Amino acid sequence: MPYTLLFVCLGNICRSPAAENIMNHLIEQAGLSGQITCDSAGTSSYHIGSPPDRRMTSAASQRKIALRGSARQFTKADFERFDLILAMDRDNYAEICALDPSGRFRNKVRLMCEFCTQHMLREVPDPYYGGTEGFNQVIDLLLDACQGLLDDVVKQIPVKP
Repeated sequence: MPYTLLFVCLGNICRSPAAENIMNHLIEQAGLSGQITCDSAGTSSYHIGSPPDRRMTSAASQRKIALRGSARQFTKADFERFDLILAMDRDNYAEICALDPSGRFRNKVRLMCEFCTQHMLREVPDPYYGGTEGFNQVIDLLLDACQGLLDDVVKQIPVKP
């Protein structure tokens, strides 16, 4: 059984697909494909079916990372399907937790920036209404957080030779 990760932001076209694809890139580089799988979702239904934002795609491609996938909305079923759910900011975290009023899955929900080792930001800012610099900042922040997350996950899974 692979270890499953779900990255969640508001619309699932900027931050969460970037995190999903950066993580897949790092997993592949580490030779762990098949042992860790990733997906992403949004707390809103604004962009269901849409590809990742072209500005985020451009920022990622400058670092040789392709953004794939299409937007979908987070559902209660995701609590059962994923080992760890990573919210990009506190609003996303609150929206996810609101779908789990009993708190049964609360231990599976974390803030993405908890895994940063070089950046001090506690939330991944939404670059949607900003300029190019915001998208580049998010990619750099997610590269840091995803590496920290990968290091953490590797400690929890039995590594196959």
